[in-house]
Amino acid sequence: MTIIRSIILLIVFAALFGCGREPAELVLVTPESPIDREIAQDFTRLLGRESTIKFSLTDDVASDEAALDALVSGAADIALVSNSMPFRTGVSTVMSLYPTVLHIGHPVGRDASSIEDLLRGARVFAGPPGSASRILFERITTRFGISDSDFSYLEFSGSPDDIVLPEVFVVYAPISPDRLEQFPEVRLFSLGSPDDIGHGSLVDAATLLNPHLEAFVIPTGTYGDITPEPILTLAVDMLLVARQDLSEAIVYDLVQEVLRLRPALSALRPGLFRRLSDDFDASNSTFILHPGLLAYTQRDAPTVYERYSGVAEVVVTILIALVSAFLAGVRIYRMRRKNRIDTFYSRIIAIRNSIPESSSIETRRQKAEEVRALQTDAFELLVDEKLAADESFRIFITLSNDVLRQLGALSGDSRLSDT
Repeated sequence: MTIIRSIILLIVFAALFGCGREPAELVLVTPESPIDREIAQDFTRLLGRESTIKFSLTDDVASDEAALDALVSGAADIALVSNSMPFRTGVSTVMSLYPTVLHIGHPVGRDASSIEDLLRGARVFAGPPGSASRILFERITTRFGISDSDFSYLEFSGSPDDIVLPEVFVVYAPISPDRLEQFPEVRLFSLGSPDDIGHGSLVDAATLLNPHLEAFVIPTGTYGDITPEPILTLAVDMLLVARQDLSEAIVYDLVQEVLRLRPALSALRPGLFRRLSDDFDASNSTFILHPGLLAYTQRDAPTVYERYSGVAEVVVTILIALVSAFLAGVRIYRMRRKNRIDTFYSRIIAIRNSIPESSSIETRRQKAEEVRALQTDAFELLVDEKLAADESFRIFITLSNDVLRQLGALSGDSRLSDT
């Protein structure tokens, strides 16, 4: 019994602490924006074999709204979405990754003395309806008191020959100099002077009423000739979000892995991940914070059970099976012992029943020897632990001694009895 218990304990400890966990594979929604899609691919590639987390991208690209739908429905585990998206239940924030910056572009020569002049009568491309860039542009025009009747939206569809080029384009995207340098005849519009920040400007009003927005300055020369002077604009964070029921331990490890990859990500895209930090401002998040993120920021690491819950469940299942098998083995073992003692019962009763009252002393002596031989066999099995020293064994000894006394009484020869 002691040996069996020791083996079970060794199996439990080996399963809990001796076997490594398989990396958790999370389904990441493929972003619609080419830049964000490249960043998602960077994450997928950098999370290598030694990581505790792996990404697999969905086959189809999805807008921010569709990505949130995928999380809520359980079709995906995580996604990259703009912090400007409306609040959704079932979605939680894992961490802030990088800022996406409002780029308002126009051809050289267009009147850009004010945003009203820039947009008056213009054909504007601000992304498809429901996109982050369209939502934020609508908020800006509302803040600046510009009516939709002052301009018209362009939707790129149909054949290339039918496409009408916009006179103003609005894009929320990470700072990527190589994306705009191929358009030297374009200029970026500034919402004011960088000196206006903090002095009650319209940009200050926009950030005050929309906490997820922040004033952002694109430095001179960032896009070469396209930015001959600093550009005051707005930025919003790109968030890594997850379905709300994703394991706290997995999200804890995910935050840890992203921060571990920060040097590699910064080397691939200089300046983009400079603000990637474990000091996340919860007040700026549109979505509720995932418990795994809170655990990481508070350095509340998952318990052994939380981290190895999958292994623990397997171990408990194995342990229950082992205990059941052990109990079944004990029952079988006891049954075999009982079957052995039952054989001795049968044999001693057969000897007792085979003694006629008129039998000779020699016959009774022979029967007595058979009884003593049975007792000797029983004691040998008892020593070998093939019989149990229980009530059944005592009953056999009592019964066999009674037979010996019966043989002696019948013959009148006390030498035949065990007394």
